[in-house]
Formats: sequence, C-alpha cells, structure tokens
Amino acid sequence: MDVRGSGHGLREEEIDAVAMAVTAVVVNTMRDVSSSSRDMLTQLHKRRALLQRIAEAPDCLATCEPVVQLCAALSYGVFPRQTPRWWIKRRTGGTWEDLRLCDDATDEYYRQKLRMSMAMFTQIVAACTAYVEKKVTHYRTPLPVEQVIAFALYRWASGETYESGTSAFDIGRATGLQAVRDVTSALLQAYLDAIKWPVGRRRAQILRAFRDKSFPNCFGEIDCTHIYIDKPTGAPSDNYYDRKQKFSV
Repeated sequence: MDVRGSGHGLREEEIDAVAMAVTAVVVNTMRDVSSSSRDMLTQLHKRRALLQRIAEAPDCLATCEPVVQLCAALSYGVFPRQTPRWWIKRRTGGTWEDLRLCDDATDEYYRQKLRMSMAMFTQIVAACTAYVEKKVTHYRTPLPVEQVIAFALYRWASGETYESGTSAFDIGRATGLQAVRDVTSALLQAYLDAIKWPVGRRRAQILRAFRDKSFPNCFGEIDCTHIYIDKPTGAPSDNYYDRKQKFSV
C-alpha cells in the first residue's frame, strides 16, 4: 500500500535526502573502522549490498524506504552500536580476540592484561614493526605484528606458562617462544636510550650497593618478575611460595 499521497509518508525529495544521508554515514563509518583485511572485505560486501538495496527499493513500501534501509544497516552491523560498559569478563575466544575489540572498556582491558594503555601498546608496535615483521612466503602467512608483540607483553605481564599463554593467543608453543625472542631483540634495538646496561662509575656504584645487601655481582633488578622453580629440598616453603601460589624466585 502506497501512503505517500495520504499525508502520512515522506515526499519524494525527502526520501532521497534521507537515503543520501544514510549512504554518507555508512561510507564515513566504514572509513573509521579498523580491522583485518578479511573483516574489511566482509564489511565492503555488506556496504555494497546496503547501497544496492537503497538504489533498488520499491516505491510501494508501506514504511518509508530510509527507515527500512536504516534498520537493515543496523542489522548488518554497518553502524557501530553504543556498547554498555563491561561488567562481566569478556568471552570472545581468547585474550587476543578480546584485545582486538574496541569499546569503552578497551583501555582498562589493556592495562589488566598487558599492564599498559592501548596508546602505549600502539606506540610500541609502531617502533618495533620493522624489527618483528616477517615476510610472506609460499608456505604460510606470518602472524600479525600486533599479535606477536601482544603475546610477548602478555607473557611478561602475567607470568603465564607458554602452554597457557599460547592457547589464549591461538598460537603454537614454538611460535610463542620465538615471539618472545623476536620482541626482546626488537625492543633492545628500537629503544636504545631507554634500555641499556649501566657502565663505568654508575655500574661500580650499583655493584657496590647490591654487594652491601648480600647480592654480589648484581647490577640490576626487575620488579615483580618471578622465575618459577622447583623448591629446593629441605628449604622452608614460605621462602619460595609467592602470591600466585607457585614456587619462584
């Protein structure tokens, strides 16, 4: 039933104007969405289908076409929806998938898992990409640089075992071991002024200070870093039992 002539619908020029506005919002929204190439391809297909619907919408719809197309856009996920603040743990298929989400809890999640903000993580990725990025070969496509660096930072921040950590990032144990080595080397090359060993008089002062505290030949320490060990036979358990209920030094 066509209701345009009954005074309840939009005029032809109004319908065209709303349709053009919907199209413009779709295009601008797609520019701001950051995703992988596969996700982007899927979104482009959705956008093309949506624009095709707008162009071919029949003139005899009881509900005005722009409203129908707007509902279609929302159902296809073209428009970003306002998400409520997370009040439960995310369950999307692993830590890496959780880190890829973008909502109002993203920065908090980065601090929880990597002990840094998303902005700092992005800065580290930009500085280390040239040292970590692998070439595409005929045998396989390398992991994204972001995923490799995120795993290494997660491993250091959480102290998780390689078996547990690699599972959370959907990678193999050998890949996880190599990722930590590659990111360590990349950080040392990318941040020459920030990460360096003390030398000269400064090193002598630090060695003396640690020697006075019964730690000879030591000139550095890392806070909150635990190395898991088997408890020495006959040693008191309390001396090696940490806050994570594991034996470590």
